[in-house]
Amino acid sequence: MGAERDLPARPDIRRILVIKWSALGDVVMATAIMEDIRRAFPAAEIDLNTLPPMQGLFAHDPRFREVFAIDVRRKGAQLAAALAWLDRVKAGRYDLIIDLQRTDRSRSLLALLWLAGRAPRDRLGNRGGFPYSNTPALTDPKAHALLQMRSVLESAGIPALTPRPVLHPGAHHQERAYRLLTGNDLRPGRFAVFLPGSQTAGRLKRWGVERFVELAGRLRKAGLAERIAVIGGPDEVAECEAICAAGDDLVNLNGRIELLEIAPVCEQAAFVVANDTGTAHIAAAANRPMLVICGPTDPRRVKPIGTKVRAIQADLPCKNCYAKECRITQRQACMQALTPAFVAAEIEAMLTGGDNGVHTAVPVLRVQDTAGSATP
Repeated sequence: MGAERDLPARPDIRRILVIKWSALGDVVMATAIMEDIRRAFPAAEIDLNTLPPMQGLFAHDPRFREVFAIDVRRKGAQLAAALAWLDRVKAGRYDLIIDLQRTDRSRSLLALLWLAGRAPRDRLGNRGGFPYSNTPALTDPKAHALLQMRSVLESAGIPALTPRPVLHPGAHHQERAYRLLTGNDLRPGRFAVFLPGSQTAGRLKRWGVERFVELAGRLRKAGLAERIAVIGGPDEVAECEAICAAGDDLVNLNGRIELLEIAPVCEQAAFVVANDTGTAHIAAAANRPMLVICGPTDPRRVKPIGTKVRAIQADLPCKNCYAKECRITQRQACMQALTPAFVAAEIEAMLTGGDNGVHTAVPVLRVQDTAGSATP
């Protein structure tokens, strides 16, 4: 299959389908790619296919004519969902499909669409090969997701330049964010945001209540934050409550804030401190300084995108294990090595743009660029 190198120059591309299903962090990261697509095809009608839990992120997004969600992965109903997906995509009569997933399921569905004779001429995908019409230059499955998705666009001559996520909260989200700030005495530039959780299945990614509490005290003592807003989801209720029980200057927003309100709140913060969690990617849309604490996951692959985002990780032999349970004697050594004193110094260095001059017994990797090359 020949590769088309300049799709934006094609006047016949009037209807486009973008496919991005999950997970939360990957979908939010892909909004930068969606912005690139919209800019490359300003007159085209663009639809987005995602999964039901992600649909609300795009409820007010002007880039898309329609956002439709079909749960093609739901156990016990996969055949029915696949048929519904095929009917919906056939009806769309798309001139271009851009698959930002990296799964056999989306590849299989597009192959069925092609076999049915209803696939458009141009079908872009992360891995290339059948049923895709273009092959991206980057096919390394361990590469950062942003670089993979950018390579998809670049294979077809679509400029991929957007440096951070682009979300579109509705007016009511902006208003609710304003009320959260004013109602909790969170003054612009005078407070920090903590994102201390992760999904239940990834508990090893959590830095821990005690460390966040100590960090809060150090930040307050250093004059870096008057108050701290703690944000989490349903899996992190206990974590957020325990942190906020440590002081009146810690404000628990868990259960009081919607996903599309996170970025407007973070836009007013001095900085953000986060675990490797999906909400960190949403916070990256705010374009504020953010430090991401990584343990069992590789910061070169998982760091939220943005020029103001820094990730740190202890350089241990067991790093990047991606395990659900720690298998070494010194449990969570990767997190223990990143002490609150060290993290506080990293934050201060991040805010001042200087070298923090901190030395620990364990070397630390720092990842600062947009897509995740590491510098010791």
